[in-house]
Amino acid sequence: MSNIRKAEAKDLSRIAEILVFAKRIKYRAIFNNDDYSFNELQVVKLVEKYGNPKILDNIWVYDDGIVKGMIHIEGKEIVELYVDYFFWSQGIGAKLIEFAREKHDVRFLWVLEKNVDAIKFYEAHGFKANGKRQLEEGTPEYAIMMER
Repeated sequence: MSNIRKAEAKDLSRIAEILVFAKRIKYRAIFNNDDYSFNELQVVKLVEKYGNPKILDNIWVYDDGIVKGMIHIEGKEIVELYVDYFFWSQGIGAKLIEFAREKHDVRFLWVLEKNVDAIKFYEAHGFKANGKRQLEEGTPEYAIMMER
């Protein structure tokens, strides 16, 4: 876990790039909302949002010389976990999950019901759907709660 560290202001552009690209790849087909995907979901807007100390203070990055992934933890919840598309399937997400479990004793997260790949990933790391679901704000899509 030596490559995982607290996020800093200098990481904001990389965090935003990772979020924009990964969300476009994974969510565009689910939400079918190009206006959001390409007009709202912008690096500059995310840099401003995540630059808020209340958010940035709860983010850790995987950095081996390049920031390749991020995890946002609040209390016992994984709020977000994203890995740069170019580094998928290299164990970075697994290391971020392990960090969250060991250092923060995370217990739950919410994941889009239609994001089957993410659900499989979280199941492989000990999380199970608990039957709770809720509408993703402003959309007709549901998120499910997973616990460990």
